[in-house]
Order: sequence, then structure tokens, then C-alpha cells
Amino acid sequence: MAKWVFLFFALSLCAVPSLVSAHRRPFFVHGRVYCDTCRCGFETNKTTYIPGAKVRIECLDRVNSQLKYSIEGKTDSTGTYRIKVKDDHQDQFCYAVLVSSPQANCKTADPGRSRAEVILTRSNGAVSDLHFANSMGYFRYQPMSGCAELVKELLHSDE
Repeated sequence: MAKWVFLFFALSLCAVPSLVSAHRRPFFVHGRVYCDTCRCGFETNKTTYIPGAKVRIECLDRVNSQLKYSIEGKTDSTGTYRIKVKDDHQDQFCYAVLVSSPQANCKTADPGRSRAEVILTRSNGAVSDLHFANSMGYFRYQPMSGCAELVKELLHSDE
């Protein structure tokens, strides 16, 4: 009996710290920011990606919607952001949110693509530290040339 108690105690000493440290590992949120050059409301083959766009990860209290966590990042030369998020945010609603675009002709956030929900908890069985957010976008001030043809082609290919 004493062996079993000792074995249980020894396993507890090994397992509990690893469970606690798992909740302290950071998450890494990846996503892209694009310029909707044809003002379609989604990515097309004419879409360009925005280097230097600012993105923020925000986590809100589930009950009162108060901001509990916030951190900003920038996109790289490919329009991709990688933001390190500390701690587990299991009881919070977390989003990637557009902050600003450095492109003068592409600064109006698409209301339907200006934020993306991200789940930042390990309580749901997810084991990866890497989480992907849907792409978010800005509208180009004026559609670029060739967009009317692209829209016709997209509508025609839908038949």
C-alpha cells in the first residue's frame, strides 16, 4: 500500500507542474491583411496584401464585454502578421482586429472583414500553440482597372 501511495505522490509531482505550465505557454496568432482592390468583399486573384498594416488582438470579458487583454502587431512584407499572446483566455471572447493600413488608397476597413474571432484556450482540447485567424481586409478607394471583367467572370463561373 505504501508503494502505491508513494507512486501516486511521485506521479502527481510530475504531472501537475506540466499541466500548469501548459496553460502558461503563449499562443501565436497568424493571419493576413489584404487590400480588396476590386471592392468585392472577399479575396480575389486581384487582391494584394498589405505590408506594415497594424493589427490588434483583443480579448473581452464574456459577461460585461470589458477589454481584458490587448496586444498589437504589424504585418510583414507578405501582409502576414504573427502575434504572440500570453496566457490562456478561456472565458473571454478574443478577436484579431484591423487597426490601420499604411496604404493611402486602401484605408477603409471592410465592415464584414475587419475582425476575426480567435479561440485562445487549451480547455477545448486544442494542443497547438499556433492559431490562424481569417484574413481581414481594407477596401481600395477606387476599384482598379480590370475589376469589372473579374466580377463578370466570377458571376459567369457561378452558373
